Amino acid sequence: MTFDQLLAAIRSDNELVLPQSWGQGRATFGGLVAALTFERMAALVPEERAMRSLQTSFVGPVEPGVPARFESELLREGRAVTQVQGRIVQNGEVRLVCLASFGGERESAVRVDALPAPEAASVELCQDLPYIEGVTPAFTRHIEMRWAFGHMPFTGKGGREMGGWMQFRDRPEVVSDAHIVALVDAWPPALLPHLKAPAPASSLSWALDILHPRPALEPGDWLLYRAGIDQAGAGYGHTHAGIWTASGELVALSRQTVTVFA
Repeated sequence: MTFDQLLAAIRSDNELVLPQSWGQGRATFGGLVAALTFERMAALVPEERAMRSLQTSFVGPVEPGVPARFESELLREGRAVTQVQGRIVQNGEVRLVCLASFGGERESAVRVDALPAPEAASVELCQDLPYIEGVTPAFTRHIEMRWAFGHMPFTGKGGREMGGWMQFRDRPEVVSDAHIVALVDAWPPALLPHLKAPAPASSLSWALDILHPRPALEPGDWLLYRAGIDQAGAGYGHTHAGIWTASGELVALSRQTVTVFA
């Protein structure tokens, strides 16, 4: 199933069996389950209130091939901001928890320009991360990534940054906030180039802010992602990232705490 097909499915039913083709190790790709949870949450909020911030805690692996129930609850609706909680329950256990803040525009005297995009080689000049069955995560058959910053995972070359261009291999009908949620989490943790051999790593928590008014995005547009390491040690790493359009407009900001079993 494509990402758009899964979005359509979760809009009509709060229980899904997630396909193996979206797997990431023994779990389902975290960006997908967060995006589907967000889609259920957004349905509770008026359209004029955009998602400003999404906090996600990956409590346990959401397994492919097993029914998963997506729950959403409106916590509070104020004059300008709406707070919503979402969860995924599988085999009677909570596997993911999200808290999202949706807010309408306010009058404000404060205006600061967004962070500029970093200089990056064009998509055509960047190395592709191909989908290789049994080698790269299963979900990479759906998302294309082109390396522009840093080194490949498990090369032992280190560094403090990683990233490049990204888009869906199956072009979506429209690019919604849910599409951005899924794309941002597609990149492997920026810590992995420090390892010389494959080792398990996963997101423990994730904070994503989408900027509004959001730059116009068309199906097929590439987005640029660059992550930097703030600190890593004792099996955990802390990273931050920015996401820009090809024309240099800031789209979103991301921060993750990652566990590394190596």
